[in-house]
Amino acid sequence: MNRDQMLAALSDRSNQWDVVVIGGGATGLGVALDALSRGLKTLLVESHDFAKGTSSRSTKLVHGGVRYLRNGQVRMVRESLHERGRLLANAPHVVHPLQFVIPTYRTGESWFYYAGLKAYDLLAGKQGFAPSQLLSTDQATELIPTLDRSRLRGGVLYSDGQFDDARLSISLAQSIVDQGGVACNYMPVIKLGRFNGRTNSAVVRDEETGQEHEVQGRVFVNATGVFGGAIMQLDTAAAKFPKQNPDAPHIVPSRGSHLVLDRHFLPGDTAMLIPETDDGRVLFAIPWNGQTLIGTTDIQVEKIDREPRPTDAEIDYMLAHTARYLTQAPRREDVRSVFAGLRPLVGSSNSKQSSASLSREHEIHVSESGVISVIGGKWTTYRKMGEDVTDLVEKVGNLPKHASRTAYAKLHGAPAGEELQSTEQVASPDDGLRVYGSDAPAIREMAVRDPKLAGNLSASERVMVAQVAWAVEHEMARTVEDVLSRRTRLLLLNAAEALAAAEQTAAIMAPLLDKGPEWQAEQVATFSDLVQNYLV
Repeated sequence: MNRDQMLAALSDRSNQWDVVVIGGGATGLGVALDALSRGLKTLLVESHDFAKGTSSRSTKLVHGGVRYLRNGQVRMVRESLHERGRLLANAPHVVHPLQFVIPTYRTGESWFYYAGLKAYDLLAGKQGFAPSQLLSTDQATELIPTLDRSRLRGGVLYSDGQFDDARLSISLAQSIVDQGGVACNYMPVIKLGRFNGRTNSAVVRDEETGQEHEVQGRVFVNATGVFGGAIMQLDTAAAKFPKQNPDAPHIVPSRGSHLVLDRHFLPGDTAMLIPETDDGRVLFAIPWNGQTLIGTTDIQVEKIDREPRPTDAEIDYMLAHTARYLTQAPRREDVRSVFAGLRPLVGSSNSKQSSASLSREHEIHVSESGVISVIGGKWTTYRKMGEDVTDLVEKVGNLPKHASRTAYAKLHGAPAGEELQSTEQVASPDDGLRVYGSDAPAIREMAVRDPKLAGNLSASERVMVAQVAWAVEHEMARTVEDVLSRRTRLLLLNAAEALAAAEQTAAIMAPLLDKGPEWQAEQVATFSDLVQNYLV
């Protein structure tokens, strides 16, 4: 992944793209990779960094959705469970199974959850993980030593998947480039153009230089999540006689917030699902990268913000519900970082439904000019969303039909063959490089070869200095935020540690990007302002 090479291909006026994907989050990356798998010439442009928005702010779960099964959404759960299995097979360096305990406190409650989770197992079929099982009180507390035993009747153990969302995004972007596609960050679409009533061009602007480029495409896909309305407006504005389309999907933004606590609140490798909260949702407590992740809330919001911040009420809500189940109640001063994302749910402009009751299934809309907008969905089904959208791309663009080839395609970094059997040499978890998969040895070699890149940027969070250089040279990281928030996860794991590492990070990046002291100072100041959103 080299941005200069991507820019050269993007600015080549002789390039006629089969599909131009707008948006570099889970949905856009999935669409672009699926299109490439069918031989379509594909360009992806992202207005900020890959996965800058909701796609890097999830609960880090690859799952069918236990609560959706409770709501009767059987088809969606089955599809999600099958995609969960595919993700584990295609990206084993980023995705891994995770056990969950549901603690129970009332007579008969364990059997109630056990019956539901056996149905969950059955829906997964051959793609299933370890089967669910009933737990005694002793077994439940052995798996989660900090679980409050008072009134505890036992529990149920089940398995789902966990992943690093931002790292999967980078793996997908690398896979797109590996397949001959072009993906460019910091490249917003500022105008759409039409010919004979069909959208056939876009003007994009390089945020680093201000230079504008016109790109030609047969089909344009709007995969910008909660920001999808802005692209729909550009599409409408391109019409000879602009008018609002009453059939356009209505995006309902819902904020999901999380907080990160020290590992001692949830020692071990087992997660906990809190099945009942005051607002009828479920809440997760998950071991993640040596810390404890708590989430998520579901609050419908009016304002769409690129840096949504959890409210004090949401933080208190998560702390209070977690405290009901643990021997030690977490306090606000125990929070290392907080973060939030906005889910792009699909609703009716006249609907009074709460965001929690809206479906997480994706919807696809085609405008009268042929722009395809995909709204909703979730990380687990990103590949299926990509397949569904590309099916429509072929139809709208009158392109030859080909079957999707992504269901069994390994993503960039996925160990193969003998490496898959023994990943110790490829992706040892000891140095935090497992998520890099087959790229991990090159990062270690970089640290050995250059003494300036040896050692750790943050020893407590296992972030190597070499990861900064690798992010710039091989993963298109352009800012300190790109490195500390998404190429590594330091900002989300420990906001204070990330702030402390900002100056060193900027100093490492500057010569690699041909930047000087002013750029370094500006980056540190900008990142320092950003960090305030992640501190309690």
